[in-house]
Amino acid sequence: QVPLTESGGGLVQVGDSLRLSCVASTDTFSVYFMAWFRQAPGKEREFVAAINRSGTSTYYSDSVKGRFTISRENVKNSMYLHMDNLKPEDTAVYYCALTYRSTLHTAPADYNSWGQGTQVTVSS
Repeated sequence: QVPLTESGGGLVQVGDSLRLSCVASTDTFSVYFMAWFRQAPGKEREFVAAINRSGTSTYYSDSVKGRFTISRENVKNSMYLHMDNLKPEDTAVYYCALTYRSTLHTAPADYNSWGQGTQVTVSS
């Protein structure tokens, strides 16, 4: 497995923005599809966004489309999630994930490595 470390979570107000970062401890970061998931208390882990190896193709869940932007910098072994217009329902632990598969996937079971998570709390 590839170690992943998230950062950037915190407590924000409704309508605020936040950027999450994920750093992978690997020399082959550019070969992996990456994604962000989130899990709210009492709920299952859900897909948020994914990005292909080169960063040229992205995919979002309907709940975040138009508000969140996923990106990556392969030279820094890093992936980001820029979140705008945050809502209380965005409150969750956010996880970055890596898959060995060669196409975009949205199911948690398709991902092979996970970070420890970073808490995002949106207060109204």
